[in-house]
Amino acid sequence: MKTLANSLVLVAVLGGILGGGFLGHHLLAQESPAKVSNAEKPAAAFSPYVDAKGNISLPQDYRTTFLHLGTFSVASTKEKEAAELHNVYTRKEDWAAYKRDGKWPDGAIVVKDVYEASSADLTTGRSSWASKIKVWFVMVKDTTNRFPDNELWGDGWGWALFDGKDRTKQVSESYRSDCRTCHLPAKKTDWLYLDRLPSP
Repeated sequence: MKTLANSLVLVAVLGGILGGGFLGHHLLAQESPAKVSNAEKPAAAFSPYVDAKGNISLPQDYRTTFLHLGTFSVASTKEKEAAELHNVYTRKEDWAAYKRDGKWPDGAIVVKDVYEASSADLTTGRSSWASKIKVWFVMVKDTTNRFPDNELWGDGWGWALFDGKDRTKQVSESYRSDCRTCHLPAKKTDWLYLDRLPSP
């Protein structure tokens, strides 16, 4: 037993000295995990809402777990009352990073739900409220251009539009034609109208 113990000690010492040899490399490989580039990381490590092909899913619990950034009231003309209400949400940690660094972190997610608005004269005056969901719009921040061949990724974001009748059905075919047009005025603020929302 003493001879065996001495042999094991000798092997360990040689492994440390011969770091460039097979034994040294084998020991180092077990102790130090290999570095993985962003392109090689699993999609879930980037975002739980994006799969390996870049398909974006709508968070199921965003209304109860995300931070509500604010609401837009949209009318078809100046003379008409609200036709739609657009509610904007993001995760608390994404908003905290944005407020701290002045930019969205990689993997940040923004959700906007669009509701038809109903209106009536209430005791507080003429009022409008959300009545029926029309669509969901989801953006996921991508700082490394992970999906260059995916038509729904570009300009630093992944873009997705979901049908109000089926929250699992993504209906956009190209972010350039289906999404970006409405965001062009907000290009200088990373494609989001944050200056129009109150700070939580």
